[in-house]
Amino acid sequence: MTSPDSPPLVSPSPCPAPPPSLPSSPAPSSPAPSSSSIPAPPSLPPTGEVMVLALGRKKQRVLIALSILPNLFLAFLLSSDPLITLSPPHHCRLPGPSPSPEALNASLPWEKGARPGETGSPSQCKQYANGSQSAVVDCESGWDYNVTEGLKNNIVTEWDLVCGQYWLVPVEEVCFILGVLTGCLSLGYTADRLGRSKTLLISLTLSVVFGVLVCVSPYPSIFIVMRFCLAAASAGVYLTLYIARLELCEPSLRLVATMLAGFMTVAGELLLLAVALGCQSWRGLLGAGAAPLTLFLSYGVPGVFPESPRWLLLSERSADMNAFSERRNSNRDLRDDESFTELDSEPAPSSRPHLSFPELFHSKNIWKNICVLGFTSFISHGISHCYSSFRGDVRGTAPSFYWTYLLSVSAGGGAWVLLWATVDRCGRRGILLLFMTTTGLASLILLGLMEYLSETAITVFSVLGLFSSQATASLCILFTAEIMPTVIRGTGVGVVLALGCVGRLSSPIMDLRNHYGYFLHHVIYSSLALLAVLSILLLPESKRKPLPQTLGDGEQYRRPPLGRRRRDNVPLLATPNPET
Repeated sequence: MTSPDSPPLVSPSPCPAPPPSLPSSPAPSSPAPSSSSIPAPPSLPPTGEVMVLALGRKKQRVLIALSILPNLFLAFLLSSDPLITLSPPHHCRLPGPSPSPEALNASLPWEKGARPGETGSPSQCKQYANGSQSAVVDCESGWDYNVTEGLKNNIVTEWDLVCGQYWLVPVEEVCFILGVLTGCLSLGYTADRLGRSKTLLISLTLSVVFGVLVCVSPYPSIFIVMRFCLAAASAGVYLTLYIARLELCEPSLRLVATMLAGFMTVAGELLLLAVALGCQSWRGLLGAGAAPLTLFLSYGVPGVFPESPRWLLLSERSADMNAFSERRNSNRDLRDDESFTELDSEPAPSSRPHLSFPELFHSKNIWKNICVLGFTSFISHGISHCYSSFRGDVRGTAPSFYWTYLLSVSAGGGAWVLLWATVDRCGRRGILLLFMTTTGLASLILLGLMEYLSETAITVFSVLGLFSSQATASLCILFTAEIMPTVIRGTGVGVVLALGCVGRLSSPIMDLRNHYGYFLHHVIYSSLALLAVLSILLLPESKRKPLPQTLGDGEQYRRPPLGRRRRDNVPLLATPNPET
């Protein structure tokens, strides 16, 4: 037993005591290191996703909503052509009040039907001279129109664009499509050089100006020129809003935002028809679309609709980028405040993203993606007209205007619903391949079995082809915007939209030829659709991937080779053999 004054017994320990040269605790005399002496970790340069998140969730949602709202009124300017160029039934104007059917038969020559078995009808462009049936002349006092669908007063009825002047209607349609094509190419490139915000303000201003000039056009020639300019400006607004909206979204939000914008366009097309039934004048219809665009000129006010953060990241604004890095390092938690002004400020006039044209020329993968998606857009836009008019071309009984219009609008809305349900689950490339295949098969069935199909079967396959072609066209634009780098995103999307306009040119050209040769026209598009199916296999997949910024990032979006074998690089663990 030990006494209290004796030293305590030390139990033996298997661990030796630490050597004197390595003390287990720091000496009391050594000062503790201060936090200021610890070097700060190096700050990484901001990426596109970081710049978007720096806006804050609330402001991001507000900006996306602001980019969607103008689509409601852009539909008035971009989808009103079928209403303002609709040609109603007409006949030569006869003296006196409304003539009876007997008087019409006695004053107008009878024309045979264009197809075998069709009954004839009174001539729309000829009349008997001086009331006698011995000589036939052209209409002398104008025309009377029997308007049962669409606008009571459109450009056809106001300027008598029928008979000898009917060729002006397809010319107007061609010029309108060429205007959209010009706007997509020129303003898409401008959006890459000057920025999304400036290009949007320029396009909105031009849309309002030319919208007013279109409404006051006194002659068809002036109307066609103003419509060309209005189409170019409206296409610039649509394109700029499209890419700005996509650049405001993270990968999980891109499809939803694009789908909501598509639904807003569908709502605008339905509202367009309702306004047309109410105002009954083409000037009031176009004015109802151009006037609300003046409200969106407020987007040019600083802070209302700022420049795209991804575009700012590429611009030569080192001071703003340094300020962003300092702010992110000093206060990482405050992201929803309103004091973040680096993204709200407009770029300097000389600040533009650097674009190396030699590097762009040698970016073979980017060119390949543009060519494939542009070719697919060309086919999907061009073949839609074949489905809309197939029943009238084959059976000679064209459906009513309201049926055709509502069917086209409903097919566009249904296409967006199906894209929303499938694209994020199955991928962009797979769904694009499925819709393009469906488009080609519907065409082949209609062309090969049209003599054996009933009216119901023709309607079903026409609706299926129209639905799949519109879904393909919509997905092409989204796909292009996701795989094109930010430095040329406006130009790339503009090129694909322009090639789609080239496909749409077949519709007025066929109308100008009275749909002569429709079968060969449809066969060519069906054959090209099958070729497009094979070319889609060359595309990469952009599902849940960040948007590329530079040309180098865009070159990395490649389809994996078909012959690649997956290998497990982790070596297998050596397990002992229980028998040894």
